[in-house]
Amino acid sequence: MSNPAIEIPNVLYRYGLCIDEAKFAEAAAMFRHGHIALGGDVKISDPEKIEALWRSMVKTYDCGTSRTRHIITNPIIELADSALSAVVHSCWTVIQQTADFPLQVVASGRYRDEFHVIDGQWWFKEKAYLGIDLEGDMSAHLLGSV
Repeated sequence: MSNPAIEIPNVLYRYGLCIDEAKFAEAAAMFRHGHIALGGDVKISDPEKIEALWRSMVKTYDCGTSRTRHIITNPIIELADSALSAVVHSCWTVIQQTADFPLQVVASGRYRDEFHVIDGQWWFKEKAYLGIDLEGDMSAHLLGSV
């Protein structure tokens, strides 16, 4: 197994890249050994349901992408003594530009993620969306309200 300080952030970054590229099935597959937590007791573990949720929320454009960049920063990695699981707190910022929407920050918030190693690979165990701390104009990003 490689270095968790590199591998774990890479999983975070791949998640953001998949959402930016509207590769929702690929992003959802990252949760085949875990789930997303939407608040309260709402947890979704079926990758097909996770993909459907994102498709119902995120606008996509003729180019086939969401025209966004998820910038994930400040990952604080708390590695378990076994080095086979970790909790990570990080920040995210979404910027967006479309033909009719000038480049701007549309939102910023925090994640709390749990990871575990399965067959030598780091996987999401849980992705908790801790909320939006700073909110801009998300009308070009989301299909409905948050």
